[in-house]
Amino acid sequence: MTTTLITGANKGLGFETARRLVAAGHTVYVGSRDPERGRRAAERLGARFVHLDVTDDASVQAAVKTVEAEGGLDVLINNAGIEVRGENNGIPAAADTTADELRTVFETNVFGVVRVTHAFLPLLQRSPAPVVVNVSSGLGSLTRLSDPDSPAHFYQAIAYPTSKTAVNMITVQYAKAFPDMRINAVEPGFTSTDLNGRTGTQTVEQGAEIIVRMAQIGPDGPTGGYVDVEGPIPW
Repeated sequence: MTTTLITGANKGLGFETARRLVAAGHTVYVGSRDPERGRRAAERLGARFVHLDVTDDASVQAAVKTVEAEGGLDVLINNAGIEVRGENNGIPAAADTTADELRTVFETNVFGVVRVTHAFLPLLQRSPAPVVVNVSSGLGSLTRLSDPDSPAHFYQAIAYPTSKTAVNMITVQYAKAFPDMRINAVEPGFTSTDLNGRTGTQTVEQGAEIIVRMAQIGPDGPTGGYVDVEGPIPW
């Protein structure tokens, strides 16, 4: 039985990923910083709930103890993420982005990934086939955002894409450090979720596809990659 933990799994891509992996036979932990929403989501899914705020060391350490006591961990999906929004619910453009806004996004999207991964490494290392999936974004691609012919070039904000570029580098470095693990970054696509104010052009079912696929790769699968449903994408 494969045991999987998904951060930020009480809604959106995390919830759909949990649903699909439960159906595939995984024992799934729904990680959520909101206990009420997390428990409700876990009940709906037939999953287990674990209180997990990726920005809080004590919360993460408590989650490690819970998962360890109940048997260990095989797959970690770092899904929790945020975007800052300014006045009128708009995303600040480059000229309007402050250091504090950047710091807020990095606390969840970057430091949270490191905090959770570092804490669960001892459990993952005990697994016969450990896997880490970092939910990145095509907006983290320097190639795409610097190419005037790319659809992503229009995106003018700083905080979110910068955080996802950092996630990509974290993925590469962890993959080199732990060659026995399969560690990859994935681009779900522009999915309609609360993160983007439901402006996405695809469903959560479509967006979760690559996350679910990479969560189920075997010991001979790829590692250190940056992929979407069609395959590798440019850094």
